[in-house]
Amino acid sequence: MNWNEHFPALLLIIPLFGAFLAPVCSLGGKMARNILLVAASFLTLVVAFLLWRSVLANGIQYYVMGGENFRLALPSGMALPVRIILEVDAFSAFMALCGSIAAFAGALFSVNYMNRFSGQSRFTSLYLLLATGMLGMMITGDLFNFFIFIEISSIASFGLIAFWRDKPSAIEASLKYTLVSQVGSMLILIAAGSLYGKYNALNMAAIGSSLTMGTMEKLALVFLVGSLAMKCGAFPMHMWLPDAYAEAPTGVTCLLVAVSQASLYGLMRVCFSIYGVAMGSTFVPWMIIIFGLASMFFGVSMAVVQHDIKRLMGYHSVSQVGYMLLGLGVGLLVLGDARGMADFGFTAIKGGVFHVFNYTMYKALLFLTAGALYYATGKKDLNEMGGLARRMPYTTFMFVIAAAAISGLPPFNGFVSKLLIYESSFAVHPSLAVVALLTSVLTLASFVKVFQTAFLGPEKNSLLHVQEVPPAMLLGMVVLTAAILGATLFPSWTLSNLVEPAARALVDQSGYIGAIVGGGM
Repeated sequence: MNWNEHFPALLLIIPLFGAFLAPVCSLGGKMARNILLVAASFLTLVVAFLLWRSVLANGIQYYVMGGENFRLALPSGMALPVRIILEVDAFSAFMALCGSIAAFAGALFSVNYMNRFSGQSRFTSLYLLLATGMLGMMITGDLFNFFIFIEISSIASFGLIAFWRDKPSAIEASLKYTLVSQVGSMLILIAAGSLYGKYNALNMAAIGSSLTMGTMEKLALVFLVGSLAMKCGAFPMHMWLPDAYAEAPTGVTCLLVAVSQASLYGLMRVCFSIYGVAMGSTFVPWMIIIFGLASMFFGVSMAVVQHDIKRLMGYHSVSQVGYMLLGLGVGLLVLGDARGMADFGFTAIKGGVFHVFNYTMYKALLFLTAGALYYATGKKDLNEMGGLARRMPYTTFMFVIAAAAISGLPPFNGFVSKLLIYESSFAVHPSLAVVALLTSVLTLASFVKVFQTAFLGPEKNSLLHVQEVPPAMLLGMVVLTAAILGATLFPSWTLSNLVEPAARALVDQSGYIGAIVGGGM
């Protein structure tokens, strides 16, 4: 048997099986449950890496759930793709790899972090179910199944955000997330139903092959863009994000960062694989650019004044999503331009795709360092911390790495992706690059404040008992630190082997459609 062809299915089966196995493993005690959580997350990461390697070597890989013959032949001779199809190109594989790294790091961190609390079998099940939903969103080739997977991830998120059910703030955060998620999901379902009603297809490649831009298509596009921008935390639909990230257990917050990127993946996939570069002539690229600029500026402005360290980082998540939306919007706007701007469009897409990887790694690491501070001190308020660098040197070092990366300081990986976005957005209009640069300056100022307040200065008397967090928590942070340093030390390799194949696959609408509809396999 050739295992390569089963990687897409295994990517979903492993965490899903682990989610249902968790209550059984709980009968064997805490050790068995922790082994299951880490093993399932690690095996998922291994499969994601092997799938990425396979796709780069062999091209787009598809997997049919429910039978080998997945085409319905009509009397006219046309063949429509039916059944559940997982379609994985270099962009899907890249996103799945990013998400799997974050899931594994969060699982390692949670082994010690969650030991103080009860209900761990439910935690393990929901965590692995959330990972399943996230990965399903990234590799499905079907709009309706994208909706199914987004619902799976949402339901798991509701429970995990409200995991501290005795805290009113956690229940409130989960309720906010529930309301926003359900509104977004219904808009996605309405858009999918509208497209199905006209094209008699739900497969994204099949819809993209025959789509013509009319009033209904434009309305469906607005619904999809608005709902997915809401799900990834774009301003002004960001109200759920700081609360959810602040109240969820820290390992879950690490995974939620990647889950938000799955929604951004859906937005990118809709724009390029279904609607294509031809939508550059519509108002939607400017709509995405405006979302990006507003998210960057207002997100960082709200972050600067926060004292709760996780809420501060939550608002920075809103700001960082803005960079990716700006890169996507600029790419859509000029990629099809015949006046020599197409190169800047692809540069913007590369910057946005690279920033997806960078953001997932350094933002997940920042949340884990914040969780480590809370675990060691029992405090979230920055004004109650001080001098922790002396007692938590490893956490301090990894915080500095992540803070430098998110601030875009050279030579860190965040600088490279931001530079690509600056360059391309400046070519469209200098004011776009000015907002992006100002956001980076305010981001740096914010994290200088955090570093000065929490890690430097005199030690507080109430913190004299503090010591470094346990090894498993450090190991979770090390996984993400290694990814950041790898992208920092080898930027050319990262761009040429990780980012460019993903970006080229994203903009190659004909290749994505041809693999399923055109008989490319």
